[in-house]
Amino acid sequence: MAIEVFNRREIKYLISDEDKDALLSFIGRYMESDPFNQDGKPYSICNIYLDTEADELIRKSLEKPAFKEKIRLRSYGEAKLDDMVYLESKKKFDSVVNKRRCAFLLRDAYEYLERGVIREDGENRPRMNVQVLREIDYIMRLYSLKPKVFISYDRLAFFEKNNSDFRLTIDRNIRTRRENLRLDTPIYGNQLLPEGKWLMEAKAFKAFPLWFVHFLSERKLFSTSFSKYGAEYRMHLEGNKGRL
Repeated sequence: MAIEVFNRREIKYLISDEDKDALLSFIGRYMESDPFNQDGKPYSICNIYLDTEADELIRKSLEKPAFKEKIRLRSYGEAKLDDMVYLESKKKFDSVVNKRRCAFLLRDAYEYLERGVIREDGENRPRMNVQVLREIDYIMRLYSLKPKVFISYDRLAFFEKNNSDFRLTIDRNIRTRRENLRLDTPIYGNQLLPEGKWLMEAKAFKAFPLWFVHFLSERKLFSTSFSKYGAEYRMHLEGNKGRL
């Protein structure tokens, strides 16, 4: 079952193919592959980010305030209407991320986003975290949020052996689009990263393990404030600067 509520630090790094290969060559000593990475292959994550008509949430986020938040609808791979998806609230304060999520059937999630209808009865009720849903619904109504951008990527994920606090993800093939904002459609879009680049995220509530710190030092890798939605928004502005 997906974790619905947690707090952690998330530090990001843009790495090359060579850095990724160097990491994968020895990571098996310390970490276990996510069960979704069958035979070591990446799995796909699809997101629909919600924002105001004037893109207030992402514009505020790019100003790098102490507190920022995002709302998104997430599926693992291309979903069908009866598949489980997750409506997520992601808040960040002073480098600590608080993530809260509520499970939906995709068809019910569409109905909620389009008409504000929450179906808490029937087959969907046992899967829903009603308290989290109420919190997200408050934010949705406060800002009048609506779907604004689709972002998907292919992910390799790892958990440290005997220590589930430390998690490492490596994303590639980040694709974005601002039309056809649905999760039950083929995965396509504009590429966000240059060829040969990966986005690595180290996630933990406590300190990172020494072996990982040594790897960063040896490869001379430094953290970045890269945001998928933020980078997409900047690219969107660049592509539309003649009309803005």
